[in-house]
Parts: sequence; structure tokens; C-alpha cells
Amino acid sequence: MASPLTTVSKHPTMTTGLTLLFAVAGGAAVGNLYWAQPLLDAIAADLHASGAAAAWLVTATQLGYAAGILLIVPLGDVVDRRKLVVGMMLASVGALALCAVAPSMAFLLFAVTLLGISTVAGQILTPLAGDLADNARRGRVVGTVVAGILTGILASRTISGLIAAVGGWRAVYATAAVGVVILALLMWRALPPLAPKARLRYPELLKSVGAVVLKERAVRWTLALSSAGFAAFTLFWTALTFLLAGAPFHFPVEVIGLFGLAGIAGAVTVQRVGRLHDRGWSLPATGIAWALAVTSFVLAAFAGTSVVLVIVVVFVLDVAIQGQSVLNQTRLLSISHEARSRINTVYVTANFIGGAIGSAGAALLWNVGGWTAVALAGVGLSLFALTVWVFGRRGPLVAVD
Repeated sequence: MASPLTTVSKHPTMTTGLTLLFAVAGGAAVGNLYWAQPLLDAIAADLHASGAAAAWLVTATQLGYAAGILLIVPLGDVVDRRKLVVGMMLASVGALALCAVAPSMAFLLFAVTLLGISTVAGQILTPLAGDLADNARRGRVVGTVVAGILTGILASRTISGLIAAVGGWRAVYATAAVGVVILALLMWRALPPLAPKARLRYPELLKSVGAVVLKERAVRWTLALSSAGFAAFTLFWTALTFLLAGAPFHFPVEVIGLFGLAGIAGAVTVQRVGRLHDRGWSLPATGIAWALAVTSFVLAAFAGTSVVLVIVVVFVLDVAIQGQSVLNQTRLLSISHEARSRINTVYVTANFIGGAIGSAGAALLWNVGGWTAVALAGVGLSLFALTVWVFGRRGPLVAVD
């Protein structure tokens, strides 16, 4: 059994400034997973590989990230999170450097897998934000941090396209490495040493992750919704790169990256969704988000030749997926104080397994039926999640600590 310790040695207050630093650092960390997404054609051409092979860069990064979440993030309950966060940020700097100098597609696949494993700081910071925030503000604080992470996912596409247009795709990874070093230094200065919350040996710690899933119905129900959300998210964004790079658009990489701005607008829109949890509206708002997702994929089926409609779909889908993501994560982090890192582990692992399936599915569906096949798959996935929400929302789902 875990023996609780003092939560923090010098309990910092989650001020607005510290919350924003968490959001930016988390967004920068998770953004590392998506630098390649608007660059797939450029990377494939430079490394003399096929577009289908390049699409596996996104999948490999997400699978590495899922492994890092499963094996590293649970340590947030049993070690000093200040050292863990900064250490993982610096490890990701090394992986980014390897990506920048990759001589072949095989080497780059290896490097992005290491990048995925090491770029888990954002998912250590999220449960830490839940620990440091008081109960009345937890939804707002966690919502801001999660919105920052989601903004990082989307901003990475725009930033990646702009940097690649000036200095090539390798400059994207080199610039990201410099940025993460700066954020690691700021995080080291902002946080005091943070004492662990429990004493567990590493094998017991990993075993307890599964026990959390078996014990809590809310965790199982939310995992089904959240993994479907990330599958839909990466399905859309991976296929969107192929759509915009080919006929009838033929957009260059920097223009493809700019489509992430519509997604960022969606992230800004849902930034305060965590307050709905604080007010007790988490479950109905989640259902509304999935109804929006169904609507956005239906619109997507008709958007294959219209830039305006593509932008509308990007905005609506990102409001839907990001909104339910904020609600899901805030709801889960309210279940247990002592096990927050482990709960976050199963949440994010499930998400990025779903994300890897979505990105791999995008490549397969694109080869089979193009954009229409992708849109129809998104409709089906969203309807599945909406059905899970309808039948799973009854009864007590959350026991708030």
C-alpha cells in the first residue's frame, strides 16, 4: 500500500503566471509530437521515401509517447516532480537534435520514437497543476493547462510550416530544441523541490496503474471517450495534410501549417471549459462536444474542394475534441489526489494509442477512398463515442476527493 507523504516541501501557489508557464511548457512539450505533420511531403522528398512511409513518423512518435507516458509519468507520484519535469525536458532536447541531423527515414523514425518517449513533461505538469490548485479552482487551472497543451499541438503545425519555409524541415527540430532548453530553465527556477506523495517500488507503481482502471468506473468510461476523441483528432489532421498538399489545392508546406491557426482559435474558445466542471456541468457538456464532432465530420465530407469549408471544419472539430478533452481530464483528476499521476498515465496512454490508430488509419483510408473515406470514418468514430456517452453517463461517475 502507498504511504502518503507531504505533498510538497514548499507548496507554491498556482498563480496566473505559474499556470501560464505550465500551459506554455506543456504545449511546447506535446508540440514536439506534431512538428512532422505538415512536413510529411517535404521530409519524404528530402529522404527519398514515399508519402506512406513519412506518415509513419506521426504514428511512431505517438507510440513512443504512449510508452513514455506509461513508463515515466507514474513516477510523478513517487519522485520529486521538479527534477522529473526538467530532466525529461532536457532528454527531449537530445532527441530533437537527433531528428535535426537524421540522414535517413529509418534513423528519423528511430529519433522521433525517442522524442515521443522523452517529451512527457506536459503530462507530468497537468496532474501537478491539479495538486497545487485548490478544489474551487481546479477545473479552471487544469483547463488552462490542458488548453495550453492542445494549443501546442495545433501551434506546432503552423510554426513548423513557417520555419520549414525559411530554413527547411531540419531547422524546425533545431529551433524546438533551443526553445525547450529555455523553458526547462524557467521551470527549474519557478518550482521548488516537490516531495513525493507515495512510497512505491517501480514494479508496484506500474501494477497500481492498472488497478486504478479496474477500481474506478469513471476512469473506464472516460478512457473510451477520450481515446475515441484522439483517434478522430489525428485521423483528421494527418489526412488534412494529404488533402491540402494534393489536388485541387496544391498548397506549399507553409500554407498547410497556417491551417493550424483555425485550430488554435478553437483552443482559445474552449480555454475556459474547465469552469463547466467546477459548476457541475461536465457530463452534458461532453455530450454536446461529441454532437459537434459528428457535425464537423459530416461537413468535412463536403469540404474536399472548398478552403472556406475546410477552415470551418477545423474550427468546429477542434472546439469539439478539445472541449471534451479538457472536461475528461479535469473529471479524472478530481477522482484521487494520491493517484493523479497514475490516473493521468492511463488517460494519456489510451489517448495516444487512439491517436496512433487514427494517424495510421488516415494513411490507409486515404489510399483506399481519399478524403471522403476519412470523413465517413470520422462520422462513425464520433457516433460510437456519442453512443458510449449516452449509455455510460447514468449513475455516479466521479468521487471527488
